[in-house]
Amino acid sequence: MLRIIKIHDDTSRANKDAIEQVKIILRRQFPLATDADIQKLPGQLRDPLGYRFRSVLFVAEDFQRRVKGFALMWHLPDLNICYLDYLSAAPGQTGGGIGGMLYEEVREEAKSLGVIGLFFEVIPDEPPLCPWPELLKQNIARAKFYERYDARPVVNSAFFTPVDPEDNILLFLMYDHLGRPANISQGKIREIARAVLERKYSGQCSEEYIQRVLATYRDDPAVIRPPRYRKKRIMEKAKTPLTGEAPIPLIVNSAHDIHHVRDRGYVEAPVRITTILSQLQSTGLFRTLRAHPVPERIIQRVHDREYVDFLRRACAKMPAGKSIYPVVFPLRNMTRPPKEMEMRAGYFCSDTFTPINRNAYLAARGAVACAVTAAGCVVGGSHFAYALVRPPGHHAEQRAAGGFCYFNSAAIVADYLSDYGKVAVLDIDFHHGNGTQEIFYDRDDVLTVSIHGHPNFAYPFFSGFADERGRDAGQGFNINYPLPEHINAEQYRKTLKRALLQIRKFSPLYLVLSLGLDTAKNDPTGSWPLRGGDFFSNGLMIGGSNLPTVIIQEGGYDNRTLGVNAREFFKGLWQGYSTRKTKRGRGWRA
Repeated sequence: MLRIIKIHDDTSRANKDAIEQVKIILRRQFPLATDADIQKLPGQLRDPLGYRFRSVLFVAEDFQRRVKGFALMWHLPDLNICYLDYLSAAPGQTGGGIGGMLYEEVREEAKSLGVIGLFFEVIPDEPPLCPWPELLKQNIARAKFYERYDARPVVNSAFFTPVDPEDNILLFLMYDHLGRPANISQGKIREIARAVLERKYSGQCSEEYIQRVLATYRDDPAVIRPPRYRKKRIMEKAKTPLTGEAPIPLIVNSAHDIHHVRDRGYVEAPVRITTILSQLQSTGLFRTLRAHPVPERIIQRVHDREYVDFLRRACAKMPAGKSIYPVVFPLRNMTRPPKEMEMRAGYFCSDTFTPINRNAYLAARGAVACAVTAAGCVVGGSHFAYALVRPPGHHAEQRAAGGFCYFNSAAIVADYLSDYGKVAVLDIDFHHGNGTQEIFYDRDDVLTVSIHGHPNFAYPFFSGFADERGRDAGQGFNINYPLPEHINAEQYRKTLKRALLQIRKFSPLYLVLSLGLDTAKNDPTGSWPLRGGDFFSNGLMIGGSNLPTVIIQEGGYDNRTLGVNAREFFKGLWQGYSTRKTKRGRGWRA
């Protein structure tokens, strides 16, 4: 499965990596492109004034961030047009629909800008202008493709006249009217042709050459070549309204139930997922997607390799149906871990009730896959994506499990998204996300904010105090709101408002929400009184922040109300977002 990412600059690590991959495709697919043409791509993205157009780069990539194709589009607001500079699949990827995906994305972007048309150049599909049979065959296939979108050459001009008389590569100027009336005046088409010649071929076209080409545009309005290939035209896509197709990708850890610990007191049970799912169906907000496998190296960006190796190997050695629990915690000498399994487990765990069993690693790995897939959906354009997973993750530290958590899905996602820009993590579980705090404690590119029961009375007891503000570069980028054992809903909302204000000041590109529903009345692990209406209000406030958000399920253990509370939260989340978008008059894209 591919996703299309829109890149406006080269500031983030992910964007830089994608641009480098695009350069490789350019070199291989466009042998006539000079090294100077290829190397100027980052500059085009960051300096629209210098190049006299705003560049937008679209890349089609898989969930391993391997670029399979790209399109580079210019927006020329002074002429109210868009120009498609390059469109290509990667070597070995042609014919797989990637070009069509990218062209449709470019068209949708151009239409959203309200331009009069999309212009680009292609090698002619006419024998007198292309005497090479194999190349002519390719050009005809290309012309057939574009004609399906009603994009055709502007004719009765000498635009294809080469600058160098010895140059035998000629080009047509193509026009895609994007479903608008195809009526361009003589003066306008001359302006457009001049802009292409001056801005794309800067320094190559003399004024005498430009004037000679422009003089050949004598038709008023300009004439577009009649349809030649008579293929069925692709219908214009209607914009998806707010009430249209289910807008929120839902990725469920389908193998979560392999991790079913039946020991007394172990409340993190499979029924939690089915309870939530049963109530989400009625909202009409969700479309279910399949999780994509995630390489272990993504996990090891957040978790210590030794810990990941231990968990994988220890779980694989466990007999079916048996669990072991840590009994010794060797904090005094971390350099000499014990040899026996029960003793060694405490070397990689923070409590006595997070078991090691055959399926713990597999279930946790599946949860990470769901969470990273959800992050990919948000990077690809969805405003929200929900990873409904178990086991949870926010108590897992760099090198330790704890609190039913093995891998910290929220932290892994935040780290993944940080390649694209600043990220905020908001943890609204009843219990402090000690793992998330510990992982980002010395980083300034990820803001961690948590609202939770005070550690004086609530798990994990050793983390989540208000004076824990970060360390070194991360000083000031960790914010805790520890609340008393007994509060009311209004107190909670006031605290949430403060937390969202801090996130707003940080101005992140993405939000990761650790969604704990154990703040509910009568939850067996909490002491707070929130009901369905309160969860709706909290969702309303978070949705109103208008940040692209990955939601990851954490706690919530009262199965009598768990599903209803989840349903109300997401109804509020979507309403908060929809209301904010309507007030701002901005578009929507799922």
